[in-house]
Formats: sequence, structure tokens, C-alpha cells
Amino acid sequence: MDERKPQDDKSARKRANRSLITGLVLMTAGSFAFGWALVPLYGVFCRVAGIGSAEAKAGPSTAVEAVDLNREITIEFVADPASVGSYEFRPTAPSMRIHPGKLYDTEFFAKNLTAQASVARAVPSISPGEAAKYFHKTQCFCFSPQHFSVGEGRNMPVRFIVDPGLPSYIDKITLAYTFFDTTQTTASQSANRLN
Repeated sequence: MDERKPQDDKSARKRANRSLITGLVLMTAGSFAFGWALVPLYGVFCRVAGIGSAEAKAGPSTAVEAVDLNREITIEFVADPASVGSYEFRPTAPSMRIHPGKLYDTEFFAKNLTAQASVARAVPSISPGEAAKYFHKTQCFCFSPQHFSVGEGRNMPVRFIVDPGLPSYIDKITLAYTFFDTTQTTASQSANRLN
């Protein structure tokens, strides 16, 4: 009996080792299969969620394929210089008719009316508010501060696209900009950075 006990222990240990090795091999194979399947699963998730995929990142070129030629929307452009006397600021066109899904360009004109170089910043707003998530700017002067020399005036571009998913009862969107003179703020920030 005493002699069989060590052999039983050895065979039990061998079975346990085989079981462990089999489990590890199956777990490794399962991990590899999951990793291999993750790429197409991620693609499906991105298409469903509309994020992270190459199509979503491509932006306008994808949307151009989905142009809704049966629908027209009026886009109104509004400009408001917040500091009276600092800038002349206006849209080059007060409105345009567009088809959802197509990329459009427009411009706003701004001119420095002060006797010194200045910096301005535009803050956009879209109404009705519900339309904001369907209105996408791909290029805009509002993305960065605008530097003007004394008396300088120039057209500033805006490139945008309206998502075809815009609810059908919305037929007019207003894109408004408030143009702030930020010369003092910019100068203060620059001085703080130097100190």
C-alpha cells in the first residue's frame, strides 16, 4: 500500500499537469482567436456607433455620397462685432440654399478699425439648438485667434456640411458669430508666459 501511494500521487500529479497544460493551451488559443476577431468586431462597432472608423474619419468625402438632392435648407449667416468700433465684421453672403450631405464654403469679412495691431476671436452659435449636432464645420476662422495689422481687412473662410440626418421639420439654420477683440487678453497671456 505504501508503494502504491507514491505512484498514485505521481499519476494524479501527471493528470493535474495535463489538465493544466490543456487549459493553458485552450486559453492561449482562445485569446489568439479573440484578438484575431477583434479587428472586424471593432469595425462593426464603429459602423454601428458612427465613430472611430475610417468612414467616420473621412468626413465630407463619405457624406458627399449621401447628398440629399431632394431637400434644400436655408443657411443664414449673422455677424456681430462685440466691441463696437474695433472691427467691421459681416458675412460676404447673408444666406445660401444647400443640400444636406454636400460640402459648402462661405466667407466672413473682418477689418481692424483700431489704430493698432489687434487679435480677435470668433465664437459661433447655431440655431435652432437641435440643429447644432447636424452642422459640422471642417474649416473655420473660429478655430484659432485672428491677428490683424492696423487697418487690415480680409475674408475668412468657413467650410461646412449639414448631416442628411437633420430632422425634416428643420428647413432653416442660422450660423452666427460674435467677434471679440481679444488684444488685451492675448497680450496679458503672453506677458504671463514670459514671467
